[in-house]
Amino acid sequence: MTAKKPYYISTAIAYTSAKPHIGNTYEIVLADAIARYKRQEGYDVYFQTGTDEHGQKIQQKAEAAGITPQQHVDNVAGQIKDIWDLMNTTYDRFVRTSDPEHKTKVQKIFKRLYEQGDIYKGKYTGKYCTPCESFWTESQLKDGKCPDCGRECVDAEEEAYFFKMSKYADRLMQHIEEHPEFIQPESRKNEMVNNFLKPGLQDLCVSRTSFTWGVQVDFDPKHVVYVWLDALSNYITFSGYDPDGNHEPHYNKFWPADLHLIGKDIVRFHTIYWPIFLMALGEELPKQVFGHPWLLVKGDKMSKSLGNVIYADDLVEMFGVDAVRYFVLHEMPFAADGIMTYELIIERINSELANILGNLVNRTVAMDNKYFGGKICAPNTPDELDEELKAVALAMPGKVAEKMAELKVADAIDEIFVLLRRANKYIDETAPWALAKDEANYPRLGTVLYNLLESIRFAAVSLAPFLPETSEKILKQINCENGGLESLANFGVLEAGKNVGAGEILFARLDMEKKLAEIDAFNAEKAKAALPAVEIEPYAEEPVDFDTFCKSDFRAVKVKACQPVKKSDKLLQFTLDDGTGVDRQILSGIAKFYKPEDLIGKTLVAITNLPPRKMMGKESCGMLISAVHTEKGEEKLNLLMVDDAIPAGAKLC
Repeated sequence: MTAKKPYYISTAIAYTSAKPHIGNTYEIVLADAIARYKRQEGYDVYFQTGTDEHGQKIQQKAEAAGITPQQHVDNVAGQIKDIWDLMNTTYDRFVRTSDPEHKTKVQKIFKRLYEQGDIYKGKYTGKYCTPCESFWTESQLKDGKCPDCGRECVDAEEEAYFFKMSKYADRLMQHIEEHPEFIQPESRKNEMVNNFLKPGLQDLCVSRTSFTWGVQVDFDPKHVVYVWLDALSNYITFSGYDPDGNHEPHYNKFWPADLHLIGKDIVRFHTIYWPIFLMALGEELPKQVFGHPWLLVKGDKMSKSLGNVIYADDLVEMFGVDAVRYFVLHEMPFAADGIMTYELIIERINSELANILGNLVNRTVAMDNKYFGGKICAPNTPDELDEELKAVALAMPGKVAEKMAELKVADAIDEIFVLLRRANKYIDETAPWALAKDEANYPRLGTVLYNLLESIRFAAVSLAPFLPETSEKILKQINCENGGLESLANFGVLEAGKNVGAGEILFARLDMEKKLAEIDAFNAEKAKAALPAVEIEPYAEEPVDFDTFCKSDFRAVKVKACQPVKKSDKLLQFTLDDGTGVDRQILSGIAKFYKPEDLIGKTLVAITNLPPRKMMGKESCGMLISAVHTEKGEEKLNLLMVDDAIPAGAKLC
């Protein structure tokens, strides 16, 4: 028996800062579809995923929550694994970078790179983006902000170790030129070559001293290993790589990875940093890195600040696992970003899953039960319509294979639906209900239903990587096991004389208006449940007459600049556009609640006709409006922010 060819696919490991949204979840579903398909093709698949658990952002999150970093990552890693399992993904290993064995290997990797001269000690001065865990020079910033995420960067100056990236830049460029499939899609490759490699690589800072949650540099313990060197190493440390050279058989079998599946925002780390680290270690490079696009909500990237974050488990509760899998796999283009709206999900369920797929299966099984008591009839001599349907069915697996070889999963699904549409048309052309009116037509009727059932078998087997539960349900209804892709070499595999099962609705049609109302109610209930228990300050008992209230002039103001007031741990100094053309200065005692850089550009509300007052020697001309409450015995404050479309100076009344 010939040994199966190995195939190693990985996702990027999910960062444990917070629960992953559907955009993050898309990646694991996409990887699962590819892994399942490769298994159908006969490969011995190793599918690795997991969580990235170190870094400054994690430490800050844990401190803010009053727990240890380990407690924080344990909680979020559990949420991530639960969602991956909910989405019916068939990963072989779920890894975590807080694993002691991984940390030991990372320490050895760092030390080896240092001892061979690829890493040296120096001092870092520049900009650092905490959310991205990325270092930047002033020239690399975009409009003064992180070029990757658009957030504010902070000044960083600290002792650090650096990796000599330029030492391997020419070798990496040569590899990319000689392996055009290495970075996909093509647009991602062009971006890496033109924006990073051709301008010249700067040495990379690979350690930090400003926080402690990470892998310690064992020979210099005040340093922790740069989170990306730690995280990227997971692809080899968990698959059996040994820095001392005694690799496990699993590593020798599966490395180099066939496919690193990642989001487009981290292509630089995986196609520049990671290959260079591997070159320095003397290891082979992965065969391909695919930077998939983003899933946008109504054209915007999902963000808590925009209030448009959608979670996979909520979608599953609303629509079911396979409907969600279908939507994210089918609606995501190969290279461009995909769009998600509730209306679009409902439309796809109705038009494709319910009408084209579900209705075909339901009608066919129901007719076989009605006209032949559920018995599968042997087909008779085919006519032209039969041959056309067979030709579409037999051609479909090859077309799916072509698309999957290019990782064009949405296009592969479309090829299956070409067959489903043709089968639905075949029903209209052959009109089984009309044939059933005359017993003399029953041989022909049996042939028609056999061809439909066999076409459904082709579709069900082919849908298994994408809609595994639905595929299984269909095959059960037609009383057939999944024989894999080999069973699609011939049309006529269904065994005549066996009985189909009972008909079952696969996807019910949804009433758009009613479903949207249910979703609104569901989201409102979720939001309500997420609100913390708070104590509200009692209302003032002394009434204020209406005329006195009306004397307060409430205006929309835009924050042009914001900075701490020296020698004060409470005050922030705001420079505001109040619509008059002259900057207004207001001081506010909210420094414990907000970082100045987070407020720049926001639209706030101020009372502008209060008399000026001196605070820490500075003049404050007005008062910003905020809401105050107590949560778990701790005072909380939130500035009143309004829609940025409201112009500066607009009066609130």
